[in-house]
Amino acid sequence: MKVDIPKLKILLKTLIGTFLLCLITPVIKAQEYTDSLSLKHSPSKAALYSAILPGAGQVYNKKYWKVPVLYAGLGTLIYFIKFNDDKYDIYKDAFIKRVDGDEGTVDDYVGIYSDQDLQRLKEFYRRNRDLSIIGVSLLYVLNIVDASVDAHLFYFNVSEDLSLNWSPSLINQKGSLIPGMNLAIKF
Repeated sequence: MKVDIPKLKILLKTLIGTFLLCLITPVIKAQEYTDSLSLKHSPSKAALYSAILPGAGQVYNKKYWKVPVLYAGLGTLIYFIKFNDDKYDIYKDAFIKRVDGDEGTVDDYVGIYSDQDLQRLKEFYRRNRDLSIIGVSLLYVLNIVDASVDAHLFYFNVSEDLSLNWSPSLINQKGSLIPGMNLAIKF
């Protein structure tokens, strides 16, 4: 595999710079009006921020721990796109050299892979590259949806008083006792 070190360094610097930018960007605070019922934390703003810069919506929602997870996923998928695309190009070029009809062009896999093997390898790495591209797209959309949902739940009360208690019980149904379960939610 031929790795383009300068491009890899640029990609790494871009990811680190974006991560640091997300950490030091001032978080836009929700506007507080005199009416305590009109607190604002906009899900559309969070979604827009994440659409413009993945992870920015999570920073807006003060969920900072999600940003490195997001960028680790994106970085991994981008690495696999590059890896599979390089392998696809290698096997595609070898296959083209083998079937071009010119005896002067010889590929590196003579005696190692048959024509069918080269074709299968080419298709395997093309498919994996395409799946990795789909993965990046899905992660990008998931990033936007996550930011929007977190913004919707920004003021959701998660107090220590919330609990779910369950206990076995006997239910009287038409004169006979049936074993059952009681569930009680305490707010």
